[in-house]
Amino acid sequence: MKTADFLHVLDREGRLLADAAEQAGTDAKVPTCPGWQVTDLLRHMGTVHRWAAAFVAEGHASYQPAPEPPALDGTALITWFCEGHRQLVDTLTADEPDVRCWHFLPAPSPLAFWARRQAHETTIHRLDAEAARGGTPTEIDPAFAADGIDELLLGFHARSKSRARSPEPRVLRVRATDADDAVWTVRLSDEPPAAVRGGTGEADCEIAGPVALIYPALWNRLPYPTVQGDATVATLWREKSAVT
Repeated sequence: MKTADFLHVLDREGRLLADAAEQAGTDAKVPTCPGWQVTDLLRHMGTVHRWAAAFVAEGHASYQPAPEPPALDGTALITWFCEGHRQLVDTLTADEPDVRCWHFLPAPSPLAFWARRQAHETTIHRLDAEAARGGTPTEIDPAFAADGIDELLLGFHARSKSRARSPEPRVLRVRATDADDAVWTVRLSDEPPAAVRGGTGEADCEIAGPVALIYPALWNRLPYPTVQGDATVATLWREKSAVT
């Protein structure tokens, strides 16, 4: 996917998140984020969007902490979230492709990184807002979902801080049933997971299903569609793979 594609998703998902939050009400509980209300979700995302935009707009060359969110609620909080989302989309859309700034996963460029990362961040939390609202969640494009699995398995969990580890070597396979090339193999050990795109070799456990369901399931937003083999490996992933 191209940066423009991620920006389109980011724009759409932020607006969907705001709509779901407004329908749910800011005091509604978020079942996919235990202990959170929609207020917490909006404060988190409004802060993250402003934090991400600042790296690109101000060219920060090193990590900068996120600001504290304001003590807003209700309509004022939704408006504040929408302003931050619009600021992020406009910043990423207007900036030069060769802008240099800090980012934390491999990417063709910092701009490409932030567009991709914020598109996925916003999509996952849009699902949270829709869970608080109730009803059928908005569908996720399969190509975008596959990219999100790539980012999670080959990006986040390739880092030394990943907690997805096993005292005994295990192999987890992730297989999309609706796309021929959407298969991942994750080797778990006492080191950070080693994931590759592809499905060669034996696996102790396989998580399978439509890619648009596997993507949020790996982010612990939905149950796994199906699990075959040693289910304790899938349970280990759910318990250890949270990204904070």
